[in-house]
Amino acid sequence: MHQVIDELEATPVDDRRDDLIASVRPNAVLFTIDGGPETSVPLEDEFYLSVAPYRNTTHDCYFHSLTTCVGELGDEPLHLTVVGDDGEVLLDEERTTNSNGFVGLWLPRDIDATLTITHENGSITTPISTGADDPTCLTDLPLT
Repeated sequence: MHQVIDELEATPVDDRRDDLIASVRPNAVLFTIDGGPETSVPLEDEFYLSVAPYRNTTHDCYFHSLTTCVGELGDEPLHLTVVGDDGEVLLDEERTTNSNGFVGLWLPRDIDATLTITHENGSITTPISTGADDPTCLTDLPLT
């Protein structure tokens, strides 16, 4: 499922299929094609969290849509760190947002951590969690 999610997230906005809806939940991805029945494909051992920092505009989101969510900062370089509450550095790398303004993070399940995003226009630090009831989409990340 990693490859499918990563490919859908990386598909340029202008090249996305109009007939496909793919929504990431904590334990599965829900697919609907051309208004047909919904298909659920379970996620294995990891949690997928998609984040979209912003400067001026954002939208409310809880479960990330791989096909329709669009953030403000498409194709922008970021530095991301995720540090678990136990102090373990889970992620520390340079990434570039996809054309949809999001960057996806594969994280261990059932952790509490701190996410820091640094961009040339500012930074944001926020707590995150990867439990069964947690969001898969973070859009409330103003860069200051």
